[in-house]
Amino acid sequence: MFSSYPVPKLACMLLRMSTLLLKTLREEPADAEVPSHRLLVRAGFVRRAAPGGYTWLPLGKLVLDRVTAVVQEEMFAAGGQEVSFPALLPREPYETSGRWTEYGDDIFTLKDRRGADHLLAPTHEEMFTLLVQEMTGSYRDFPLILFQIQTKFRDEARPRGGLLRGREFLMKDAYSFDLTDAGLAEAYERMRAAYRRIFSRLGLEHTVVAATSGAMGGSASEEFLAAAEVGEDTYVGCTACDYAANTEAVTTPAPTVRQRTAPAMAVHDTPETPTIASLVDLANERALGGRTDWTAADTLKNVVVTVQHPGREPELLAIGLPGDRDVDLKRLNAVLAPATAVLFDDFASRPDLVKGYIGPQGIKIRYLADPRVATGTAWLTGANEPGKHATDVVAGRDFTPDGVIEAAVVRPGDPCPACDDGRLTMRRGIEIGHIFQLGRRYTDAFKVDVLGADGKPVRPTMGCYGIGLSRAVAAIAEQHHDDRGLVWPSAIAPADVHIVAAGKDGQVEAALTLGATLSRAGLRVLVDDRPNVSAGVKFTDAELIGIPRSVVVGRRLSEGYVEVRDRRSQDRQEVPLVDVAGVITAEAG
Repeated sequence: MFSSYPVPKLACMLLRMSTLLLKTLREEPADAEVPSHRLLVRAGFVRRAAPGGYTWLPLGKLVLDRVTAVVQEEMFAAGGQEVSFPALLPREPYETSGRWTEYGDDIFTLKDRRGADHLLAPTHEEMFTLLVQEMTGSYRDFPLILFQIQTKFRDEARPRGGLLRGREFLMKDAYSFDLTDAGLAEAYERMRAAYRRIFSRLGLEHTVVAATSGAMGGSASEEFLAAAEVGEDTYVGCTACDYAANTEAVTTPAPTVRQRTAPAMAVHDTPETPTIASLVDLANERALGGRTDWTAADTLKNVVVTVQHPGREPELLAIGLPGDRDVDLKRLNAVLAPATAVLFDDFASRPDLVKGYIGPQGIKIRYLADPRVATGTAWLTGANEPGKHATDVVAGRDFTPDGVIEAAVVRPGDPCPACDDGRLTMRRGIEIGHIFQLGRRYTDAFKVDVLGADGKPVRPTMGCYGIGLSRAVAAIAEQHHDDRGLVWPSAIAPADVHIVAAGKDGQVEAALTLGATLSRAGLRVLVDDRPNVSAGVKFTDAELIGIPRSVVVGRRLSEGYVEVRDRRSQDRQEVPLVDVAGVITAEAG
């Protein structure tokens, strides 16, 4: 679709493997968990420097630079202006925004020799906002889109997946500044379209899904997820419409409650039933509430969590949900952000919370309910006494939740929230981009006002648009490899052609001459001219490295022919040596 775009190229480049800083590996790296990690290390693109930190070797840096070039082109085309901030920043701006506390242990902090607090920036919203405050003053300065490509730092508890989850990574972050909500919406759509073009040019199969804003704040939020079985993000699609959402953002359609008069709540002896399964068995055996068809979905599970709000004392929170569901802590934390939650386990300190027998009626802590726990629904649930449960506990009559919360596990087959007939399917992906309509959170924090056309002060509204560039390289590797190695898309491969000299009868000299010719034609060329390396090893390395086209200078050189190979299709053709430059140049576009 975007083949008309030029492939980003450096000026003529000829790399010789005999002098290139490259070491390919036959064995899998011991710490590699996903294909991209294994292959990028084995093929000599990156090398582990520290937990969550990687050195980009020459071939890897070439790929990263090409990915960066695509992103820069599209950001400029969308009206962006590039800036660059320091990675080491003072505490004060993050204190003003509240994120010094909100980030908690997720940021790297340090003191300088004067004792002043600093951090290694995880994102730069504060600095962009301050820059706009300092350099604008009138409505004539807007709208404005600024972006940077900068290293970010986050203290991941468990770095994994090579480039997929690290402590240090390269990111493109962009911010739009507008004076009206309509202007923000227009900028958001422009960035959204730019992202679709970027990921298409990078050869990434991706889906745009509804997402939560989390600690970033704001309203509208969407993620761009690259399809991958190893992805840490689970998202849903609909069987009947185009709805797609990260599981953290899935909403639950409220059930239709049949109006009826339920019997009064009744308490029953239910000894040794601390689990949903044991309760359902006993309820059916004893026909509690006059029923013998109880299922887990008819029970109300009440889960207690400890919520840690930044800068505040911990809070106990109870969550009510159908007994056939569990609390998804990732969803819960997305809803509660910037607060975080963990399961509560110190029941000895709270005798009013009877483990295994908690009910919502009369509970003494904040109580939030799943949307399925709608007014008028009746439940079998705990009676807040050891060994006792209650039937016909009706929401809105016997208890009233303090609010609704989306924290239950999402399952395949759940109803689609966007249409009447669809059911949700589950998929996995790698987050490669995220866009937000931030609104005025940061301009409010820093009291940014400019003079409007009517002479009155106007407070700008912001959008935020991020792409993980180093993560994108890993996502491309996840989608573009086979059992032989990497298979780079042409747009971001480290070279356009890989020339392999079999090593006999002047073949190395011919390969270098051909390489120089192709380089002068504007192509990036890698020549395997290594002495004392067998042809078999060279062919294996060529497939591992994964450059789209290779030229084998071999046994038919004496007849004036070389072999041109396509890495993806494995097609091979014999081509006269004098025609190779024309063939490769045409194929490279």
